[in-house]
Amino acid sequence: MNAEEFAQTLARDGFEPAVTVQREAHGMLAQHTHPFEAKALILAGEIRIAAQGAERTYRSGDIFHLPAHEPHTEHYGPEGVTYLVGRKAG
Repeated sequence: MNAEEFAQTLARDGFEPAVTVQREAHGMLAQHTHPFEAKALILAGEIRIAAQGAERTYRSGDIFHLPAHEPHTEHYGPEGVTYLVGRKAG
């Protein structure tokens, strides 16, 4: 799925217009939550997300989906990560 198709899917599913997020190489965010549902398409690099006792690495072309208020951690790969994300009020 390309960025344009992903943005159309988000709009169809009631998400706000997508924004591009970039995170630094080897960065991380300790456990936190968001007050919104998030769905993102990885454009470059990688992100490792740990939630509900499981951990998964997402790379270019992958899509991750986090429910609102879901506790999770984020770790960014050696090249950082760039993703297109849509948010929906939770």
